[in-house]
Amino acid sequence: MTVSIWILGDQLVPENPAIEKAKSQNKIEDISVLMIESDARVSRYRYAAKKLVLLFSTMRHYAENLRNQGFTVDYRLAKDMTSAIHTHIRDYQPDSLVLMAASSTRGQQFQSNLENMTMVPVEIIPNTTFLSNRYDPFPKIGKQENIRQESFYREMRRHFRLLMDENGNPLGGQWNFDKQNRKKLPDDVEIPERIQFEPDSITNEVIQSLSRRFSWFRAPEDFNLAVTHEQAQEAAEDFFQHRLMDFGTYEDAMTHRGEVLFHSMLSPYLNLGLLDPLELAKKAEEDYCKGRVEINNVEGFIRQLVGWREYMHWQYQRLMPELADENYFNAHNPLPEFFWTGETAMNCLRQIIHRVLKDGYAHHIERLMLVSNYCLLAGVEPGEVLDWFQSLFIDAYDWVMVPNVMGMGLYADGGRVGTKPYISSANYINKMGDYCQDCFYDHKKRTGEKACPFNFLYWHFLLQHEEQLRENYRMARMLYNLKYLDDDQRREVRKCAERLQSGYDS
Repeated sequence: MTVSIWILGDQLVPENPAIEKAKSQNKIEDISVLMIESDARVSRYRYAAKKLVLLFSTMRHYAENLRNQGFTVDYRLAKDMTSAIHTHIRDYQPDSLVLMAASSTRGQQFQSNLENMTMVPVEIIPNTTFLSNRYDPFPKIGKQENIRQESFYREMRRHFRLLMDENGNPLGGQWNFDKQNRKKLPDDVEIPERIQFEPDSITNEVIQSLSRRFSWFRAPEDFNLAVTHEQAQEAAEDFFQHRLMDFGTYEDAMTHRGEVLFHSMLSPYLNLGLLDPLELAKKAEEDYCKGRVEINNVEGFIRQLVGWREYMHWQYQRLMPELADENYFNAHNPLPEFFWTGETAMNCLRQIIHRVLKDGYAHHIERLMLVSNYCLLAGVEPGEVLDWFQSLFIDAYDWVMVPNVMGMGLYADGGRVGTKPYISSANYINKMGDYCQDCFYDHKKRTGEKACPFNFLYWHFLLQHEEQLRENYRMARMLYNLKYLDDDQRREVRKCAERLQSGYDS
């Protein structure tokens, strides 16, 4: 009996369950592993160069590691997945196909049709890269029922025994320490450098291959990301040694001084399968228990891992495919061209977008309270915002971007993922960051030529959607402040918003 294993690019776990399944029933010489670089997949979005180099370099390193273990690896560069699979079946004549379930609903649908397409028996193994696939805390919840992140997070903490005492209570006497984790970064706090990795021959060949295959591809000038399990583990250890101790305290801070600050920047490696979320959570817990790190920093990190990350995946599986097409506020303005160039007078967005265009990364509060906040206030069509995130971020995959952008960032789902629209004026941006100091606009002005767009867009959004927003009790305080705007001020707010939406700051 011969068996083929198809491994997707985000399933690069050290012990892939499909391989383990095949090894338990077959000799290694009877196993072939299929991996595919699909031109059609590359062409789906306007992908940033670093995103593609990271994906394909990690895949090729993974393939090389399998070969060193004695596996036959059929690594194909193909026009699409379908043609590659058919050619593999023709060349290797397997008696069966074994694969791990895809993370995306598109991939899952493709996998469900594989047996009919290939006429070869197919076995799909559960995806082990998510904790919510190992334990579903709310297995019978329907699409119309709401489970909030906090409830989900607590159930995950209880089940996996993370930061819990022997009596089942949270360590530190409370479930979260958010109030301690909202500090602006002081000028005298030194930001540690993150670890970087030199491209090897495999990575350089990926860059050359992409340059040959796609005329629009431009090689990244400074690719320095981890591309193997060993390097990803080094990156994780670097975070635990140098940044976890201040992670929670400054996780909401924004500054022009750096893109990572005290964040882990491990999401690209987690989303590829190079790191395991439970292992990282337990390591952070160990650092707390040994007195190395304060609990607010450890809890904040674990909340992102087993709370928010897993909650997004869980909601994606529950709410798709409808979630990707939601548009609660009926927003239809085009995404401004400056999102692809960074050429805007708004200092915060200019710096963030330039950084994303160069490095494919911005931390979570910049994604939420700068990029998504602006797009929500400006009435940008949600699908265009989603495409932008999917195209440029090195940690972008369907399961993470759809619920984060459509749910959390834009509230396009009307509140099934998040509890309220996360909107703010320039006051919050100035409070949590230093971008306003050197900006053309005045963060204190509501209207006029020098008024920060976040200010008049904020008030225009409240006026425009007041009726819908009153259905959400968490918006009551913001809406109450509308009473302080007289008719002249409301007209001026609308005038400024309409000017911007027609493109004067493009």
